[in-house]
Amino acid sequence: MKKRHEQKLIILSMLMILALNIPLVLLFDSSKALLGFPITYIYIFSAWLFSIATTYLIIKKYYE
Repeated sequence: MKKRHEQKLIILSMLMILALNIPLVLLFDSSKALLGFPITYIYIFSAWLFSIATTYLIIKKYYE
């Protein structure tokens, strides 16, 4: 794997550690719901989906 791809994955990991840190997650903690799901769940799963999609794009570019 190229060095720049490794660096991108490390930066993504650091961003996800920050995004899923308790103080930031608690900012989205409310009693409101969107489409029947609590806002906290939507935030966590959106961040997780973003992480998976970004990792896929980085790895895909590596194999091209």
